[in-house]
Amino acid sequence: MKKFAFLAIALFLFNTAFTQQKTYCNPINIDYGYCPIPDFVTKGKHRATADPVITYFDGKYYLFSTNQWGYWHSDDMTDWKFIPRKFLRPEHKVYDELCAPSLSFVNDTLLVIGSTHTKEFPIWMSTNPKVDDWKELVHKSEAGAWDPQLFWDEDTDEVYLYYGSSNMYPLYGVKLNRKTFQPEGDPVPVVALNDFEHGWERFGEYNDNTFLQPFLEGAFMTKYNGKYYLQYAGPGTEFSGYGDGVYVGEKPLGPFEYQSHNPFSYKPGGFARGAGHGATYQDAYDKYWHVSTIGICTKNNFERRLGIWPAGFDKDDVLYSNTAYGDYPTYLPSENKSHMDVNSFTGWMLLNYGKPVQVSSTLGGFQANYAVDEDIKTYWSAKTTNKGEYIITDLGEQSTINAIQINYADQDVAIMGKPETTTGHKYIIYASDNGKKWHVLIDKSKNNKDVPHDYIELDKHAKARYIKLENIQMPTGKFAISGLRIFGKGSGEKPSVVQDFVPLRSAPKKEGERRNVWFKWAQEPNADGYVIYFGKSPDKLYGTIMVYGKNEYYFSGLDRSDVYYFQIEAFNNNGIGPRSEVKEAK
Repeated sequence: MKKFAFLAIALFLFNTAFTQQKTYCNPINIDYGYCPIPDFVTKGKHRATADPVITYFDGKYYLFSTNQWGYWHSDDMTDWKFIPRKFLRPEHKVYDELCAPSLSFVNDTLLVIGSTHTKEFPIWMSTNPKVDDWKELVHKSEAGAWDPQLFWDEDTDEVYLYYGSSNMYPLYGVKLNRKTFQPEGDPVPVVALNDFEHGWERFGEYNDNTFLQPFLEGAFMTKYNGKYYLQYAGPGTEFSGYGDGVYVGEKPLGPFEYQSHNPFSYKPGGFARGAGHGATYQDAYDKYWHVSTIGICTKNNFERRLGIWPAGFDKDDVLYSNTAYGDYPTYLPSENKSHMDVNSFTGWMLLNYGKPVQVSSTLGGFQANYAVDEDIKTYWSAKTTNKGEYIITDLGEQSTINAIQINYADQDVAIMGKPETTTGHKYIIYASDNGKKWHVLIDKSKNNKDVPHDYIELDKHAKARYIKLENIQMPTGKFAISGLRIFGKGSGEKPSVVQDFVPLRSAPKKEGERRNVWFKWAQEPNADGYVIYFGKSPDKLYGTIMVYGKNEYYFSGLDRSDVYYFQIEAFNNNGIGPRSEVKEAK
C-alpha cells in the first residue's frame, strides 16, 4: 500500500508541475515593428505601435495594432505568431497603412478596417485568418472614420460603427446596414469629454495642463448583461495618465451615462505607464481582459508599446481592470483560477530596483543605473553592439528568482517598418552567489526570434545574488537596456503598515481645486515603493497608482463633485505589506 501511495503522490506532484499556470509580463513581448513614417523618426529610428485590439475567434487570440504591416495570433496569449499582411492598396489615400484598426467578428467571419478621413478604405473579411487569407467585404466604406470600431450586437444581429479622434469633436456612432455594411442615417454624437468635471481627462503628463484641449479617441463597445459599455481614451497618448473611461447605456446609440468608476483602465506609475486606447475582450474561458497602449514617447510622442490587464464586471455591473502590479508577472488565462484582484498577480516581486549595477561600457549619458530605475523612458546603452558587452545587477542578497524580463531600448537602430527577417536577440544570462563564479542560467545564444521585451519564466526557480546579461548579437543598434528586471522573492521581511497616510483635498463649497489630491505618508523604512488605491466607494477601490522612492504623490485625476476613498500599501523585494485604513476625502 505504501508503494501505491507513494506513486499516487508522485503522479499528483508531476501533474501539478506539468499544469502549473503560466505567466506573462507587460509590456507584452511581441516583435513590434519599427516606425515606418519618416516624419516620426527625427530623434532616431525606433519600434512603435499602439491602439491595440484583441479578439478570441475560432480558438485563437488575434491581435491587431497600428502600422505593423500584419497582425498576430496566439493559442495562449503569450506566444504570438506574426502574419505579414499589408491592408493598404495604392488607390487607398490613407496616411497610415493600418492605424488604430477595428477588429471584430460577425458569426464565422473576422472583420478589419483601419482609420481614414476619406471614403476609400475597404472593410476586410476572413474566415481563415490564421494565414493571409483576406478579401474585401466592402470595397469603399462610406463611413470614413478615424479610430473606428465595428460592433456586432449578437442579440439583435445589428452592426454599428463607433469612431472619433479629436480635441474638438465628440465620438460618433452610426448604425450600418446589415447586408451592405454601409451607414444607415446620420452619425449620432455619443460621448464628449468633460474635463471641467473629470480631472483625469485634462491634458498633460499629470493632468495639469490647462492651455490645451484634451484628446478624445479610441471608441470601443462591449455589451454585458443587456447594457452597452462605450469606452473611450483620453487625454493624450503621450502621457503616463493616458487611460480608458466608459459610459453605459441601454441602447447601442445611447443615451449614455458616465460610469461612477472612471477611468476603468489606468496606470500612471511604475515601469510600464499608460493604459489607454484599447479594447476589452473575453478569453477562452469567457473571462474579461483589457489590452491597451503603454507610452515610452522618448524619441517621439508616438513611441509606444502594448499591455494586457485583467478586467471584468463586479456584482453591480461596474466595468473595471486590475493594473496594480500590472507590469509584474501576471497569470495567463486559466479555466479554474480567478484572474481578478490578488488572484491575477503571482506575488513575484522586483528584486533589483535601484540596486548596484556594473557594465562593460557606457555610451555618453545613457548611464548604467537607468537599467534598474523602473522607468521605461530611460535606458543604459553600451558603446557598441559587440558580442561580450554586458550588464551585471546585484540583488543585494541571495534571492529566489522566478522570472526575468529584458527590455531592450532602441539606440542607433537602422530599421524602418517591419523587416522580413531578423537575426533575433541573442544573449546568455549567468547567475552567481559572489559575483566571481558564474553559471549559465538562460542560454539564448542561438535565438532567432525578435524579442524586444523578452520575458523568461524559469521552469524551476533559481537562487542567486548576481545576474549577468551578456550580449551575443543584436538585430540592429547598440546593446541598450531600459529595464533588466529580476522577479522572485528576497530573504528579508515585508514592509509594515504605512503610517500617517493623509489625502489632502479642498473641501466642498470651498475655494480650491477639487480634481486634485495631495497624498502624504510616513516613509516605511523597508519599502521600495507604494501602491495607492482609490475609488468612490470603500469596497470599490479599483483605481491604482504605483509610486517608487518617495512618500508623497500629487494626483490630478479626481472627478470634481464626488467623494473619494483611498488606501495605501508598501512593497519591497520580499512582498507586499498590509493595507492601511481606508481614508475618506469629501
